[in-house]
Amino acid sequence: MEANRGGRTFQRFSVDTNESLHFEPCEDTPSSPTGIEHDEDNVFMKEENESEMTSIRTRLQGKVAEMENFAGHLEEIFLTVEENFGRQEQHLEQHYNDVLQTLSQRHNERAAGLLEEKKSKMEALYNQLLSCGQALDASKELIETAQEIYRTPDKRVFLKTVIPIIKRIEMFAKEKVELTLSTKLEFETLPADLSDVKTMMDSINAIPAPSAPVINPQMSNSATQTSLRVCWSLFSDDTVEYYDLYYRPVLEDTPADGFCAPHVTTVKVKETHCTVTDLLPNAQYELWVTATNTTGISPAMIKQRECTSCPDAALIRWESGNTNPVDSYTVELSEMDTDGTQSTVTESIVAVPTCQCLIQLLSGRRYLISVRAVNVGGPSDKSDPVYISTSGTFFYFLEETAHPCLSISEDGFTIFYGDEELPISAMALDDSAFTRCVAILGDLIPVRARHYWEVEVDEGTEFRIGVAYEDTERSSYLGVNASSWCMRHILSSSRHKYEFLHNGWSPDLRITVHPVRIGVALDYERGTLSFFNVNLEQHLHTFQCHFRNYVQPCFSLDNPGSLTVHNAIEAPEYTFI
Repeated sequence: MEANRGGRTFQRFSVDTNESLHFEPCEDTPSSPTGIEHDEDNVFMKEENESEMTSIRTRLQGKVAEMENFAGHLEEIFLTVEENFGRQEQHLEQHYNDVLQTLSQRHNERAAGLLEEKKSKMEALYNQLLSCGQALDASKELIETAQEIYRTPDKRVFLKTVIPIIKRIEMFAKEKVELTLSTKLEFETLPADLSDVKTMMDSINAIPAPSAPVINPQMSNSATQTSLRVCWSLFSDDTVEYYDLYYRPVLEDTPADGFCAPHVTTVKVKETHCTVTDLLPNAQYELWVTATNTTGISPAMIKQRECTSCPDAALIRWESGNTNPVDSYTVELSEMDTDGTQSTVTESIVAVPTCQCLIQLLSGRRYLISVRAVNVGGPSDKSDPVYISTSGTFFYFLEETAHPCLSISEDGFTIFYGDEELPISAMALDDSAFTRCVAILGDLIPVRARHYWEVEVDEGTEFRIGVAYEDTERSSYLGVNASSWCMRHILSSSRHKYEFLHNGWSPDLRITVHPVRIGVALDYERGTLSFFNVNLEQHLHTFQCHFRNYVQPCFSLDNPGSLTVHNAIEAPEYTFI
């Protein structure tokens, strides 16, 4: 023991069972002769040790429970893999037996065919042999008869009988005896048609789509306030790769239009059970499950050039891309954050029967939208997504309505009218194409809301821009009929002339500053169509009209030039005052 005289503590050295040294500071106070303080320390240490042991035991029990759950999980996975392997083995064995049965049937059919061919050859050879035998017998008889007549001593009898014999010999000599074989000795080699066998061999790797799983009734003690254990069964020998469990809360005040329906959550699991957590307390949930394997169906393909949008909605169109039957489609959309990342919340619109869907959206947002095809085998993978912005109205040209003299840029927002004449062969027109006016329509979303887009045209180009009904006359000029409203620019030797035409009539207006960029504002609710000089923020003219049907943007070039449409931009404040 070594004292430290400069202070009130000293260092105590002790050696424990594993021969390591511990340094414990001790107060420089005399020990109690009665040992009471030691007893209190022992009691305190005992309680502390018991508490620590209890905590350790609790943690160990938790670890044991987790290990037991993990072991049970592994056992279930093992059983699932073993069951799937057994089903796959049975599937392969069934295909093997089917192939062998088909090959055996083909062998029997081929053997029966060879037997029939052999029988026909033998019959032909036998008939030919009989014919040869009959000819030999006849010739032998004639020879013997001729010899007998030749030996007849009576000349009159000879002359009387020799003439019929000579005629018979002449007739026999005229008869042709076939001395070549009437049939070929070789058997005909027919090509083996094993196309069905090849199809069966190719189908070995094709797994049939699984049947729909059935959720088992809820068991007692299977739910807490925020969790639920769900089990289901697959009443078939189908091979399943994974299950998709869908669930959403059942709310009494859900709107009938379905646009604000509760969010559907999806969980992908390998087993026939799943514990769903983070549920709302004291709430009812709707659950359904689908099974999926490698058969599946191909994802849909979104037609980006046919998708349109406005600040309130988007119209998404796609192609099925499937030879397998499709029961319905599911449209999934998630909002994009301001930093460009995708939100974790995904909304779904299920049971869409056709290849298009009109989706109600919030204004001024960006969305990522994809489509899944669904049949009895479950949903397909997601299609390639399309980005939709609801900052303004967005559309492409309807190419099938374009006059043959118009061409469209690769980005789909500029039209060109060349000065070269097209041959008659190139003037083949579609029923929906303009024939007289060099014009084209735009594909505006069918939503009765406010729409705004801008048009940029060269100063030396004569044009007509506005809106028209989809069934407007294709053999008429824009603005001269009752189904179109447009602003027209006419070049003269002294100035630019502008007309605002509808049904062939225009008010008497004069615009002093040529607008390089023109804003077009359509308001279904007010029944107005307005034109603006964007650079000057100047109002040019407004049509007051009640649109009985949906209208489409229309664009026409009256002389060679180009026209560019700018859309998906927010409408300026002065447009809808």
